[in-house]
Amino acid sequence: MPPKRRKFSRPLGERRYRKIFILAVEGAKTEPQYFDIFKDYNSVIQMIYLKDKHESSPQQVLDRMKKYLKRESLKKTDQAWLVVDKDQWTNEQLSQLYRWSQQADNYGFALSNPKFEFWLLLHFEDGSGVNSSQICSRRLKRYLPIYDKGIDIRKISETMIADAIRRAKQRDKPPCGDWPRNTGTTVYKLVESIQESSTR
Repeated sequence: MPPKRRKFSRPLGERRYRKIFILAVEGAKTEPQYFDIFKDYNSVIQMIYLKDKHESSPQQVLDRMKKYLKRESLKKTDQAWLVVDKDQWTNEQLSQLYRWSQQADNYGFALSNPKFEFWLLLHFEDGSGVNSSQICSRRLKRYLPIYDKGIDIRKISETMIADAIRRAKQRDKPPCGDWPRNTGTTVYKLVESIQESSTR
């Protein structure tokens, strides 16, 4: 029986501005499916995904974000995040994304090393011994046997999200200044920001 999903709801009261999270993502499928978990926040939060099936280099992810922000104004309560994998990308390529994220308080940079699936794995276990993309995928399939670049969000509970945040923070000690050089992920910072925004 799948774990019960949390119903995220806001208190009754005056109508609030829908805070927007713009996510420029590397993957066209997995990341949007995962962050759809937070659509239960919809009365307060709106998720906008900037994705492309074929253009997934760090520079292309950044370019999508820059183009969007030229067209659309970003309020102070909105947030714009780049969500990428370490994969084979060089430190110089990733540095461009990190430097962009430092330009405003409501910009963010979430990187998973080796890839986003490591963040998913942390919902089930601590990820010890994962030092390659292949091992990460094999381990994740222990818990999601039919996983193939897509995730059934009904399999993810509120408790599992809290566990993933805790495990990611344990690996991120002391907190990295830019992105994890070893196996780890800073996606937890984005998830915490979404959760905090829904209660303000």
